[in-house]
Amino acid sequence: MAVHFDVAVIGAGAAGMMAASVAGQRGLRVVLIDHAKKLAEKIRISGGGRCNFTNIGTTAQNFISQNPHFCRSALSAYTPQDFLRLVNAYGIAWHEKHKGQLFCDDSSESIIQLLRQECAKGNVSWRMPCAVQAIQKTDSGYQLATDGGAIACEQLVIATGGMALPQVGATDFALRVARQFGLKVVEPRPALVPLTFDASSWKPFVPLSGVSAEVMLSNQTKPRVQFLEDLLFTHRGLSGPGILQISSYWQPGQSICINLLPEQDLGQQLVAAKKGNRQQLDNYLATFLPRRLVEQWLNAMQILPAGWEQKKVADMGDKALLQLGQALQSWTLFPTGTAGYKKAEVMRGGVDTNELNQKTMAVKTHPNLYFIGEAVDVTGWLGGYNFQWAWASAVACGRAL
Repeated sequence: MAVHFDVAVIGAGAAGMMAASVAGQRGLRVVLIDHAKKLAEKIRISGGGRCNFTNIGTTAQNFISQNPHFCRSALSAYTPQDFLRLVNAYGIAWHEKHKGQLFCDDSSESIIQLLRQECAKGNVSWRMPCAVQAIQKTDSGYQLATDGGAIACEQLVIATGGMALPQVGATDFALRVARQFGLKVVEPRPALVPLTFDASSWKPFVPLSGVSAEVMLSNQTKPRVQFLEDLLFTHRGLSGPGILQISSYWQPGQSICINLLPEQDLGQQLVAAKKGNRQQLDNYLATFLPRRLVEQWLNAMQILPAGWEQKKVADMGDKALLQLGQALQSWTLFPTGTAGYKKAEVMRGGVDTNELNQKTMAVKTHPNLYFIGEAVDVTGWLGGYNFQWAWASAVACGRAL
């Protein structure tokens, strides 16, 4: 005999707990189901353990989707200020890092406990750990076959996220459910992820592993975007906030462009610096960039003739200096892949937004079925935007149930 609820929410992460709490506090009988033994591991490890829980500058422009307008309704109905009021109501201390990113002062556990207490206010029932083996459409809603027995519900919310970080329990469950009900899925792939290169072409840069610098990164196809962020060299390629950002826009076979010295005209500066400058070229460049980066990069790129290490700025020709400046400010690279879902912070792609009502997150052809959070083809930038989408899409759903 199935246990009956008004709403079943599968996935007890950020979006799932938020939707369950909103629906429960509106008087609905809600059950929250998750297969994991530990609650909300993605929240726990996010932001270095301090949870970058929103970004106060969130707009629709901070998200990637085949329909860039889809997220507007939910984001405007539940803003970063709305979630911040909830954080403040629980007395959680927080601080702002650069570019509007808000973090807990102490631990991301504070956000998990906030969500648990909000669910408790709505008398949400829990089934955890509890795997859902099958979903069946019925005349009155849905029936779920689970580890804990059958569950019947009138409305079903899929909040199981994407495939990023499988080591903490991420799966393709949401995409399988979407396909079961005949919904289109935008091809998923890792996003906010380090980029990798083939071993032979990257060999000259391996000694730079651990070196970082603030750079301007851009992609080479439409939509053209650029990010002024830190870049980090690794043994296999490139990482750091800037690379994670641009990775969401990168496609296999495409290049990325790196300006190692943004917001200045290095070539002209080098030419102007010739007069009376007896510094060696590498010493002069080391005033702008880490010395290891200067030396290794110049040796690897072979832009200057042999013996450049002994050259003084004053002894260099204008043409060579201009070419050097141009090369440092438009370094074009062709990544061969990404570090995959194990290193990705989110999944790009997901349930096609054309299948969903933008105000409620309900499936147009199955009005009692909802998809929220990362499972949907709405992918935020690095910096708290994906959490804000989780809160906003969940509240839109919770209010509509």
